[in-house]
Amino acid sequence: MSEKNASEKNASEKNASEKNAAARPDPKSLYDAVIIGGGPAGLTAALYLARARYRVLVVERETFGGQITITSEVVNYPGVLSASGAELTETMRRQAESFGAEFLLAEVTGLDLAGDVKRVSTSRGELSCLAVLLATGASPRRLGFAGEEDFRGRGVAYCATCDGEFFTGKRVFVVGGGFAAAEESVFLTKYASHVTVLVRGDDFTCAPAAAEPAKSHPKIDVLYNTELVEAGGDEVGLRHLRYRNTRTGEETTYEAPAGETFGIFVFVGYAPATELVRGIVELDEHGYVLTDERQMTSADGLFAAGDVCVKTLRQVATAVGQAAQTATDMERYLKAAQERTGLVPQSPVSRPHVPEAAQGKRPAAQDDGSLLTPEMRAQLDTVFSRMERPLVLRLHLDDGPVSTELRAYMEELAALTDRLSVEVAPSGELSAGELPCVRVCREDGAWTGLAFHGVPGGHEFTSFVLGLYNAAGPGQPIADADRAAAEGITEDLQITLLVSLSCTMCPDTVVAAQRIAALSPRVTAEAYDVAHFGALRDRYRAMSVPCVVIRHADGRERVTFGKKGVAQLLEEIV
Repeated sequence: MSEKNASEKNASEKNASEKNAAARPDPKSLYDAVIIGGGPAGLTAALYLARARYRVLVVERETFGGQITITSEVVNYPGVLSASGAELTETMRRQAESFGAEFLLAEVTGLDLAGDVKRVSTSRGELSCLAVLLATGASPRRLGFAGEEDFRGRGVAYCATCDGEFFTGKRVFVVGGGFAAAEESVFLTKYASHVTVLVRGDDFTCAPAAAEPAKSHPKIDVLYNTELVEAGGDEVGLRHLRYRNTRTGEETTYEAPAGETFGIFVFVGYAPATELVRGIVELDEHGYVLTDERQMTSADGLFAAGDVCVKTLRQVATAVGQAAQTATDMERYLKAAQERTGLVPQSPVSRPHVPEAAQGKRPAAQDDGSLLTPEMRAQLDTVFSRMERPLVLRLHLDDGPVSTELRAYMEELAALTDRLSVEVAPSGELSAGELPCVRVCREDGAWTGLAFHGVPGGHEFTSFVLGLYNAAGPGQPIADADRAAAEGITEDLQITLLVSLSCTMCPDTVVAAQRIAALSPRVTAEAYDVAHFGALRDRYRAMSVPCVVIRHADGRERVTFGKKGVAQLLEEIV
C-alpha cells in the first residue's frame, strides 16, 4: 500500500471512529428502557424492569395512573378488597419508584427507532434508550350522533368524575352497555335527578354482577335495543334528544321541561392512543397495535402492553399481567443489547418532576401542620433550584376560608426557597368575583400574566409548579416553531381557563396556556377552579372542563372545550 493510500485510510478510519464516538450517548444520560404511558401497564413494566436493575423512565403526559384514576371504586383487582383507581395506581407507582424507576411528566412527540440506540422526542427534550415500551392505553370514543360535536362541553360529556357535578338536579342520559356505562350511571345518581341508560344490545355486555347495581337502582331506567340518533338545543344547553328502537325502528323524542336542560354521557368504549406509532408499526383495522409472542411490535426494540394492544378483555388485571410478561421479555432484549453495543446505562439523572401532584391530590396537613409531605418538599426543591429568576406570589384575598387556605399554601411553598416570596395585595385591586387569587409576578412587581383563582391543589398543583418554572426560566422545552409563534403574537389576548381539581384533562391545557403567556407579554393565562366560581361557569355555559375562553383585544371571545397542548392552543389563538 502506498504511503498516500495508507494515510487516507488512517484518516478515514479516524473520522469514522470519531463519528461513532460522537453518536454514542453518554451512559449517564442513557436509559435501558423508556416507557410511554404511566397507567397500570406502564407502572407494572417499570416495577419489573427496575427491580431487575435496568434503568427505566416512565413518561406520562397527564396523570400517573392512567384512565383508571377516575374510577371511584375498584373491587375486582385480585388481592385488593376495594380501592379507588387513584389509590391503586399510586401504590404501583411507589413500588416502581422504590426499585429506582424514574418518572417524567411530558408529551412524547416522536420516535426514532433506527439503530441500536432509540430516540424518544418529548416536550421536555430528547431521550436515548435501548428499548421502548408503548403503554399509552386508549381514550373515550366519540359516538357520532347528530349534535355530539356541537354540544360537546355544553351538555355532552365523557367523564362522570370530571363533569358529573355540572348536572346536579338535572336529568341525564347515559349511552353505552359496557362496564363503564353500568358503573358511571350509578355514580351519576349522586348528582342527577334521574338517569336513563341507552343500551344498544339486549343486555349489558359486562359481567352481570357489574351491571346489577345499575339495573336495580331506583333512580336509573335502562332501555335495551336502543340507539341515540340526535340531540339538540340552544346556546344554553341540550333541550331534546331522539332515540330509536333497533328492533322495531320506532323513534322516541325526549323534550326537557320548559326552562330546563339535561346531559348526555357517552361511554361506548375507547380508541387506542396509537397516533404516535401510526406508519411506524403494524396496526389492526381498529387501530390497535399488533405484537408477536414477546409483545414486540413490527419495529425492532419497540414493545407494547396494555389497552393499546389487541385484547379481548380490557381490565387493570389483564394490563398488569401482560405488562409483567412483556417486561420479562424486554429484560432478555436489553441484556442482548447491552452485550452487543457495550452500552450500560448508569446512575439516574435528577429531573424536575412532581409525582405527588400528578396523582390529583390536594396535600393534607401533616402531623406538624404542614400541607406538604417531606417527599413533596424534596421534589419541589429540585424544581426551585433550577429557577433562574425570583418570583413574587401576590395574593388577592377576602375573609373567606378559601383565602385562608390559599395564603397558607403559598407561604409554605415560599418557605422552601429564596426564589419565591409572598405579598398580600391591598383590597380592591381585583373584584370580589375574582377572589381569592394568586398572581405570579416578577421581582420588580410586574405581572407575568399567570394567575390561579382558588387554591391550586389536586391535579392543578403540577400545573402551578410548572407555571412557576416557566415564568422564572429556563422553563420547559418547547418546539422552535411553537416558541416563534408564541413570541410573535401581536395582539393582547386574555386566556381564561375553567378547571376542576379532580379533572385529569385540565393540567395539560393550563400548562400550555401558561407556557404561551410566559413567552409572550401580550398574553395572560388565568385558571379558575369552577367549584368556587360558579358565576363564571354560568356565564360561559360550561358543562365540561377544561373550558378555554380566548378574549381578543376587540372584545371578541372564543370558547372551546377539551384538552389542548401548546401547538393546539396556538392554532386557536394565532
